[in-house]
Amino acid sequence: MKEFDLLSDYPAPATPRYVSKNIRTIENRINASYRGYNYYDGHRNDGYGGYSYDGRWIAFSERILETYHLSDNSSILHIGCEKGFLLNDLNEMNKNIELRGYEMSSYAIEQAMPSIKHLIDNGRYNILPYSDNEFDFVLAIGVVYTLCLADAISCLKEIQRVSKGNSFVTLGSFSNNEEERLFRMWSVLGCTILHESDWKKVLTHAGYTGDYKFVGAKTLNLIELN
Repeated sequence: MKEFDLLSDYPAPATPRYVSKNIRTIENRINASYRGYNYYDGHRNDGYGGYSYDGRWIAFSERILETYHLSDNSSILHIGCEKGFLLNDLNEMNKNIELRGYEMSSYAIEQAMPSIKHLIDNGRYNILPYSDNEFDFVLAIGVVYTLCLADAISCLKEIQRVSKGNSFVTLGSFSNNEEERLFRMWSVLGCTILHESDWKKVLTHAGYTGDYKFVGAKTLNLIELN
């Protein structure tokens, strides 16, 4: 288990993301909780504010294949694959890799890219319908910390179970009170947002041995609007 920034090639926010207690309200969080049109393609304060393919996952796909030595006959599971943009780019790079997506949003699956839509399964993230050691690499970005603590632990255990040892997850976190305050104002789906040291205890408890990255106010370039 190690902290590792697999997302270093992913475009960082070019401008600050402004937060305040009046920008993303409980009404926005209610809208986002359905993980439907509002969250993906509705108002920015409800989620993405329009989630469409723009090629930003291409460099990240290349890094995945290189870092984890994945090639012909390798298998990859993307948990929380949403509309399948990353799956599409991985498929374009190597059509001999066995790909599987797992997504809880029926709307996202309905809107998924035609090239990989048939590869996406629908279900809850705390129980995965796959065999032990089925995948050479398992990826979960922005997934674990949207679950309650019990389900987050179950999800980590499931990732460990279905992978052959290589995996990567992101964890909503903070290192001080100010970072926590800013991140909680920003995140519309965040449920288990923990101090970095506490996340390490959770990972150990779950028996998770893969890679992980902490995501929070600094990585998202959050600034409070006065």
